[in-house]
Amino acid sequence: AIESGHDLALANKESLVTGGSLVTDAVRENNVKLLPVDSEHSAIFQCLTGEHSAVEKVILTASGGPFLHRPAEELERVSVEEALNHPSWCMGAKVTIDSASLMNKGFEVIEARWLFGLRPDQIDVLIHPRSVIHSMVQFADGAVKAQLGTPDMHLPIQYALSFPERMLLDGPRIDFAELGCLEFFKPDTARFPNLGLAFECLRRGGNAGGILNAANEIAVAAFLDGQIGFTDIPRINTETLARATAIARPTLDLYRQTDAEAREIARSLLPAQARSRNCKAQSLNS
Repeated sequence: AIESGHDLALANKESLVTGGSLVTDAVRENNVKLLPVDSEHSAIFQCLTGEHSAVEKVILTASGGPFLHRPAEELERVSVEEALNHPSWCMGAKVTIDSASLMNKGFEVIEARWLFGLRPDQIDVLIHPRSVIHSMVQFADGAVKAQLGTPDMHLPIQYALSFPERMLLDGPRIDFAELGCLEFFKPDTARFPNLGLAFECLRRGGNAGGILNAANEIAVAAFLDGQIGFTDIPRINTETLARATAIARPTLDLYRQTDAEAREIARSLLPAQARSRNCKAQSLNS
C-alpha cells in the first residue's frame, strides 16, 4: 500500500508491532504519510499537528478494562464473559480481551514508538477509566497538550481520512459541567504483566514485537475457546518470548519465520487437549 505512493490511514496495530522498521522505512522511501486511526495515536497526532518543539514524552491513556480493581488472586478465575464486558468501548472479541489484559495498551506503546520516532523512556501509560482524554503529549518546556472526546471511533477515523481538514461530525459532545472530575492511576504491571512485556520488547528491538504478537494471538484464541485461564495469557506470552529465536535485524522473510516459530512455541505451552484441538483446526484450515 505504501509503495503505491498513496498516504496510508493505518487501522491496525499489528503491522507496526511486528514489522515497525520495515513499515517506517517504506514510508520514508516513498515519501508518504502514515496517518494513525487508533484513537490514542490519533490523539497524539492531533496534539503534534502544528508543533515544531521537541517532544519530552507521550502519555497513552487506558481505561483499565473490566478488571481494573479486581484482586490478583481472582484473575485466575475470571470468565470469558466477564473479560468481554468492557466498561467504555464496544469492540471485537480479540481486542476486548487484549484490553482486559492490557496487551492492547502494550501494543499501542510499541506502535507509538514507530509512529512518532520515540525512545521507550519517552512513552508513559496512565489508567484513565472515563476514557475522555485519549492521550497527551508533554513538550520540552513542560507544557502538556491533551486530546479529549467521547469514547467513539468516528472522530479518529474521520480525521485520518480528512487530514489536514476537520469536517463536521454529528454526534455527542462532552458536557464538562456534567463530566466532573477525571481520575488517573498508574498501571499495575504485577497484575497485568503484558504491559511490561511490551516495554521489554521495545528495549530488545529486532523481532521481539513479532514474537509477542504471535504468542498473544494463540493465547487469546485459546482463552476465548475456554482452553486456558485469563492469567495463562501473559504466562504463555512470557515463555514464548524467552524461547523464540531473537533476531536483531529481521527481513520480511525472517519476520514470517518469527511469526511461525512463535505460534508453534505458544501452541506447545497450551494444555495437551487444547494442543490437539488446535492442530486439528490448523489441519482443516490448510
